Amino acid sequence: MRKSKPKKRILLPDPKYNDVLVTRFVNNLMKKGKKGIAYRVFYEAIDIIAEKNKDNDKSALDIWKKALDNITPQVEVKSRRIGGATFQVPQEVRPDRKVSLAIKHMILFARKRSGKSMAEKLAAEIMAAYNEEGGAFKKKEDMHKMAEANKAFAFFRF
Repeated sequence: MRKSKPKKRILLPDPKYNDVLVTRFVNNLMKKGKKGIAYRVFYEAIDIIAEKNKDNDKSALDIWKKALDNITPQVEVKSRRIGGATFQVPQEVRPDRKVSLAIKHMILFARKRSGKSMAEKLAAEIMAAYNEEGGAFKKKEDMHKMAEANKAFAFFRF
C-alpha cells in the first residue's frame, strides 16, 4: 500500500445511555444526515421493547445488546480466484467487522419488515434477534452454513 491507513475516528457516546455502541448503531441507521431522527427512532424502539418486557428483569438496552450478539457472525466466505476457478474461502471475521455486519444486517432486515413506523419495525427485529429468529439471525446462520460447506477450501486463505 502506498498510503498509510487512515486513523480510526473516535465516536462520542450517545446522550441517553452514554454508550459508544448506540452511537455506532444510530450512525448506521441515519439517512441523509438526519441524526436527530435516527436517535428518536432508536430510542422509541428501545421504549417499545421496554414496554413489551416489563415483567422481564433485563433492561431494554441489555436485550438490544444480546440481540446484536445473537446475530454477530463468526465466519464469512470471501471469493478467491485461483487458476481460473473462483472459490468461496471461509475466513474468520475481524472483531470490528463483526459488530459492523451485525448492525447492518439488523437495520437492513428491520427496514424490510412490515409495520407502521421504523421504530416498531426495529423493535420487532430486535426482539426477533433476541429470540434467535428473524431475518438477521437467518442471515448469520446462512453465512455459517456457507463457511461450513466450503471448509475444504480453507487452505486457500490469503
